[in-house]
Amino acid sequence: LKLLILCHIRCLKFLSSVTYSTPFPNSFKCFTCENAGDNYNCNRWAEDKWCPQNTQYCLTVHHFTSHGRSTSITKKCASRSECHFVGCHHSRDSEHTECRSCCEGMICNVELPTNHTNAVFAVMHAQRTSGSGAPTPYLPVLAWVFVLPLL
Repeated sequence: LKLLILCHIRCLKFLSSVTYSTPFPNSFKCFTCENAGDNYNCNRWAEDKWCPQNTQYCLTVHHFTSHGRSTSITKKCASRSECHFVGCHHSRDSEHTECRSCCEGMICNVELPTNHTNAVFAVMHAQRTSGSGAPTPYLPVLAWVFVLPLL
């Protein structure tokens, strides 16, 4: 039991020393894909990397048929100027609709815009990260809190 407690203390010291740094203050990530066939695969295979410093938002462009079937999804980090044209536009020629949305925050572009209600420019300051903060490793601590009394 003493050995387990000692191991627990060392584990906590190690976890508290791990830093989760960001490349610059207010860094963020977006789901990113180019012309994906569906939202699931776009999000699943999105590259896990920080957005460039000259971007502030996540942009999603969704093309779909009149029956609602997705034909193309593009997600990327975007500047303010790229987010000026949000909303949905229907093309009578091709019978396709394009909906564009922008959001601010860590991987905020999970969902697809499908209509004028959700094809918007959503700003959520609370979800931004700071360059100096290091999250507390709550899950390992909680696991040890519940496991230790059982031993």
